Amino acid sequence: MTEAARHKPGTPCWVSLMVHDLDATQEFYGGLFGWSFRPGPQQLGPYVRALLDDEEVAGIGRLPVDRGLPVAWTPYLASADAGATAEAIRCSGGTVAVGPLDAADAGRMVICSDPTGAVFGVWEQAAHLGTAVGGRPGTPAWNELLTQETDAVGKFYKTVFGYELEPLASADLDLVTLKAGDRPVASLHGVGTALPRDRGAHWMTWFEVADTDDAAHRVTELGGQVLKPPRDDADGRHATVADPEGAVFTIVRSAPR
Repeated sequence: MTEAARHKPGTPCWVSLMVHDLDATQEFYGGLFGWSFRPGPQQLGPYVRALLDDEEVAGIGRLPVDRGLPVAWTPYLASADAGATAEAIRCSGGTVAVGPLDAADAGRMVICSDPTGAVFGVWEQAAHLGTAVGGRPGTPAWNELLTQETDAVGKFYKTVFGYELEPLASADLDLVTLKAGDRPVASLHGVGTALPRDRGAHWMTWFEVADTDDAAHRVTELGGQVLKPPRDDADGRHATVADPEGAVFTIVRSAPR
């Protein structure tokens, strides 16, 4: 399934990771997902694009040595106008930390956070359209915001990106699907006091794998950690893991749709 087309505004179109040791991180994800790497763009500093069969799937950059920023995967949401989206984020109670910033002819980017503090990016596509392939092991499968409760933050994302909000009809689970048009593109998951105190609200990127148990074992072999072991639910078999620098993500063998 190719994703190399212009994404509808609000659709997650890219994921990026900023780390301290770029070389070691490439070794980890190359070993886990079979990624190869290509440099660029230079405007983002030391930065590489991860490839599967020469198709771009994600980006990894080096953190400035004098900045104590967290190491975390960040999803980018597509925008037709990064400047207008940045203004909408500010007016809706969010914070714009970086940008809009031109990345040569690739496009324009914004790094921001929602009112709960969860960090995400905005990408206005030009030459770089974002993740070029999906549905295969080693590609982003889903993005989910983990937060205390979904009501207020759902209104923020609806206002900024025009999502349709589809709450799950359950008294036990606070889960809202974000839909761009009629397509589910991401979710909000209210976990109450189960939200980690050391992380706060945050976006979680899920990556497809061929076998969740094998991939979890490979994570530990490569120097990472398994934080929640493989388990089954309606989405498939998934595990929560962290890379050697502590970036948390989910690996999943998605259930057939």
